[in-house]
Amino acid sequence: MPGILQQQSPETTLQLDIKELHPTFGAEIDNVKLADLSDDDFKRVLELMAKAWLQHGFLVFRNTGLTDTTHVEFSRRFGDLDDIRPYMTGGRKPRYDYYELFDAGNVDGEGAVLGPDNPRSHYGKGNAFFHVDSSFNPRRASYSLLRAAKLPPPNTGGNTEFADSRTAFDTLPEDLKHRLLEKDYVGAHSLHSSRKRGSPSFFADLHPEDFPMHRHHIVQTHEASGRTNLYMGAHLHHIEGLPETESWQLLWSLMGWATRPENTVSVDWRSEGDLIIWDNTAVMHRAGGGAFEGKYVRDLRRTTVHDASSTAWGLNEKKDTRPGFNSAEKPADRKLQAAVT
Repeated sequence: MPGILQQQSPETTLQLDIKELHPTFGAEIDNVKLADLSDDDFKRVLELMAKAWLQHGFLVFRNTGLTDTTHVEFSRRFGDLDDIRPYMTGGRKPRYDYYELFDAGNVDGEGAVLGPDNPRSHYGKGNAFFHVDSSFNPRRASYSLLRAAKLPPPNTGGNTEFADSRTAFDTLPEDLKHRLLEKDYVGAHSLHSSRKRGSPSFFADLHPEDFPMHRHHIVQTHEASGRTNLYMGAHLHHIEGLPETESWQLLWSLMGWATRPENTVSVDWRSEGDLIIWDNTAVMHRAGGGAFEGKYVRDLRRTTVHDASSTAWGLNEKKDTRPGFNSAEKPADRKLQAAVT
């Protein structure tokens, strides 16, 4: 059962009080001010957290005191960071001072709440499906670090939900587990696929098949823990080598299994400065809705760390060809460009 665990560095009195959120994954740490750590304590916290991630897959830190600057600096300790440069076309300027910060909020450039018919609102609907960040890139993501800059009133929704994709594999029916291991299926991932799935009418003229997709094995070994993981989510457009109907049947069977209530947990945001860090190669996540939508600001900002494992590039060429949107090419691109501006 979930409970309180304690981890202490032998070199210091620094201690992490870890509250388990679910029997198989997820934990909360609320006694560490990440923004106030000395360099030495900072390194020791990272060491303690690394051990916790092997089991939990994601960690929640409350009221960290992080700013945009310290958020980015903290994130760099985990590895090379992704950035938003592929989306900076057509004269678009970043909303923040750092290209490494991804906008995961519901506000426009002036800080006003986006209306339901705003193109960016349609674009964001794809995030309501369970997914892993950056699977649509040739080099996938490892950690994501999501921080609350401004939150809606309590009890108006906006939680972030997680699914345990390692335990999902462990508990699969044996015949399906055997099939997956024997066939070693490859999934084709596309950002365009999840955007269209989230708002099919708005993106009716968008055809994911017209754009490059990037390929990753569905069944993988999570190198840090040695456990087997299901690597999938809403960006997964199809399973290679299967007829369309069979591909969809298998995909939704696996997604349905992985996102059952016993495999999921919902995390509430309580205060500005809350931070959730998760391992995209061990868990899936999604943005929860609620009464705040179209009414209250929910300003979340994310950094994303490039994966450095042996399977980081999947079956893709090792080139930085991250999907962006060229508004000059076709109507579908222009609509996507409007949706991220």
